[in-house]
Amino acid sequence: MNLKLTVIDVRTPGEFAGGHVADAINIPLNELPSQLDRIKQMTGTIILCCASGARSNTALHILKQNGVENILDGGPWTNVNYQLNNKN
Repeated sequence: MNLKLTVIDVRTPGEFAGGHVADAINIPLNELPSQLDRIKQMTGTIILCCASGARSNTALHILKQNGVENILDGGPWTNVNYQLNNKN
């Protein structure tokens, strides 16, 4: 089974530069509205993450309100990183 996953990190570019999930896309929370068309074209499942889970939860609601269905709130990026890299 080959599932396509895209990780979108909604932290600031400075936070993202300090560490992030491999291959994650950095779209800061305040830029989400201007990136809706780009996000809607993504296939597979989109996992949102940030530092603590607060911004990713906000991002989830923004995207759902704008018709994006294939999204999950992964919470802190460190948790997403662990889950993706420690599969049994």
